[in-house]
This record gives sequence, structure tokens and C-alpha cells, in this order.
Amino acid sequence: MKWAWAIVVLVAAGIYGAHLYQEGGQPAPAAAISQADMLRATFSFCGEGRRVTCIVDGDTFWLSGERIRIADIDTPEINPPRCEEERIKGEAAKRRLRELMNAGPFSLVAGTRDEDQYGRKLRTVVRDGRSIGEILVGEGLARRWDGVRRSWCR
Repeated sequence: MKWAWAIVVLVAAGIYGAHLYQEGGQPAPAAAISQADMLRATFSFCGEGRRVTCIVDGDTFWLSGERIRIADIDTPEINPPRCEEERIKGEAAKRRLRELMNAGPFSLVAGTRDEDQYGRKLRTVVRDGRSIGEILVGEGLARRWDGVRRSWCR
């Protein structure tokens, strides 16, 4: 009987992997992920020097010495911004991400790509089954990541 359950689990994992491949490697919606929010940290803003647990900008942060890029969003650049409007919105996204990350326990969910070309871990940040990135999108501080960077300037 134990073997039957193991086979069921392996088949389910295979179906899920095939689904991710067919959908372009995007992770399952946060609500479909069943894992407890077990990570907790106090984030500051990153400064000069060693970075351990801090917020870089609206879609990048460090957690316990590991650099993480939020996989499901794109936020305005702050270093360097292309225009003043982008800088203002980028700073607002950075402040809001800090608030959200410090608001309670969260989970990091990996997709099919572990890292981007800059060595950042690609993760979706989830709390209570909801993507933190989607909250930023809903507040107008981010866009859903579609694989293409676009200007935030008019």
C-alpha cells in the first residue's frame, strides 16, 4: 500500500511538471500552492557594504545573505531611473515592499528557473496564499513580469 501512495505522488508531480512546461515555465498560482508561510525576517533598506537581509528596490531583496528577485513582477528602476517619474514610483515600490515583507511570515516559491542572468534567485513571495507581487501590481507599483522590460517614463 505504501508503494501505491508513492506512485500517486510521483504521477502527480510529473503532471504538474508537464503543466509548467506547457505553460512556459510559470509557477502555479499562489493560491494553488499548499505550504505554510514559515519564513520571517526584519528587513531594512540596503545600504553600502555587506548585504544580509534588506530591500534593494521594489522587486529585489536580500534574505540571509542571498539575493532574491521577485519572479512574477517588474517594478520601476531606481538605480539609475530613466526619468523622475520612474524614480518616484520606484522609491514608492521599494518602501511598500519593505512594509509587506515585514508584515509577517511568508514563503518563497521557486519556478522552473532557479536564477536569472545576474545570479539572483528567482522566487515568488507568498503570504496566506497570495503573491506579494500581485499586491504591488494591484496598487499600481509593479507590472506582471511578461519577460520584457518596458519604460515607466511617459
